[in-house]
Amino acid sequence: MSKSANFTSDELSAYDVHGIAPVPVSHRTSSPLDQFWIWAGANVAPINWVLGALGIQMGLSLWDTFLVIAIGNLVGAALFAAFCLMGYRTGVPQMVLARLAFGRRGAYLPTFVQLLMAMGWVATNTWIVLDLSVAALDRMGIGGGVEMKYAIALVIMVVQIGIAAWGFNAIKYFERYTMPAILLIMVAMTFMAIFTVDIQWSTSTVTGIARWSAMSQLMTAIGIGWGISWLVYASDYTRFSKPGLKPSSVFKATFLGMFVPTVWLATLGAAIASAGVGSDPAQLIIAAFGVMALPVLLVLVHGPIATNIVVIYSAALSSLAMDINKPRWVVSLACGVAGSIILYGFMQSRDFAHAFETFMVTMVVWISPWAGVTAADFFVVRGGSINVDELYKPHTTSRLGDVNWSGVLSLLVGVFAAHLFQMSAVEVLQGPLALGLGGIDLSWLAGFVVAFVVYIVSHKLRRTADVGSSALTSPVRGE
Repeated sequence: MSKSANFTSDELSAYDVHGIAPVPVSHRTSSPLDQFWIWAGANVAPINWVLGALGIQMGLSLWDTFLVIAIGNLVGAALFAAFCLMGYRTGVPQMVLARLAFGRRGAYLPTFVQLLMAMGWVATNTWIVLDLSVAALDRMGIGGGVEMKYAIALVIMVVQIGIAAWGFNAIKYFERYTMPAILLIMVAMTFMAIFTVDIQWSTSTVTGIARWSAMSQLMTAIGIGWGISWLVYASDYTRFSKPGLKPSSVFKATFLGMFVPTVWLATLGAAIASAGVGSDPAQLIIAAFGVMALPVLLVLVHGPIATNIVVIYSAALSSLAMDINKPRWVVSLACGVAGSIILYGFMQSRDFAHAFETFMVTMVVWISPWAGVTAADFFVVRGGSINVDELYKPHTTSRLGDVNWSGVLSLLVGVFAAHLFQMSAVEVLQGPLALGLGGIDLSWLAGFVVAFVVYIVSHKLRRTADVGSSALTSPVRGE
């Protein structure tokens, strides 16, 4: 476990010295507004334009697309905010809290998968940055071909890794001082889109079961599924929240930080795409804003960077949660290198939106069952009250045990249930029940509910067995 040394207040305001240790009360200084800026920054990214455009690409009308995005994110953002309360209550990172439901070392399984997923996010968001930057430079008459693209990637990765390696405070200040200006630019871009794009609200090419199928798949990609995809990061940042805050203020700040930019940008992307533009992010922007969009494109590079610094920082925490005894900055560097390798694979994809949709669906297949197990354990079984010290004891002495097989089994059963209801562009990933329903994707719902219920039932059965065993081994009074 990483432990804080005796640092001055100035040092604490800069470099993050806490690692995965519980954040001391005196160092928990983040306000609700800080939390809003962090999560708004993480979600003001061109990738949301792409995902919003998916609804139009699948034949849905703009009205259908908007309803799915809005309703889905109401639920997804609320679930995300509930998970943020875990960090606020305990001061502990999300994947360390996973030890509650999965055991001291049993939590290695979901933590490792989360680490791999984070690398996919880094590659995804950096890819968006490259295309936007190259598109802007080309419009200004600055070329360079493939070499320019790789040079931009290198610079951006260095910036991202540097901020993430410095830690929470660097991320907090970056978002706090850049996000207000970015939101003002987004307001201007939105008004420009309204007056320059021929938005088609009612045009649809799908009806009946095909319409419901498209809506369900969009719900998984940018509706409820979007909020679920962020659950594994939630507590990593709210653990720095001031302990005297009302839980409702933390909930509201994180909910709005997730909901507002996601719905805003996804709807904007869908509106632009409704005019007949493809799903490529550079095409979406240039089609709406023309030559005037070039400075805007450069500023909006902030979005993906703001997302990746959150992801890389959490990836480092996840690595430490697997008892890797390395400095966090070293782990951040390794995560950046791994993300760069995956980025190369993404750059080979001709249809990025299609590839990312598959990536999102695959993520939800394991995150929603993990979330079901975690929510059942923290909110129902433990009632939100835990012994933090047990999280950090060795597996041989911790009361959490080495592996909690109830948690692992519930996760695996939930993943299987999610797969049955999964609809993917990759044929081998298509679940039989989803196919039987005409392509309707309910993977996020099946995974969460099944894992939640199985964990609750297994916990009650285990308690009953423990009581029975205790009765058999206890002496009978009166003999």
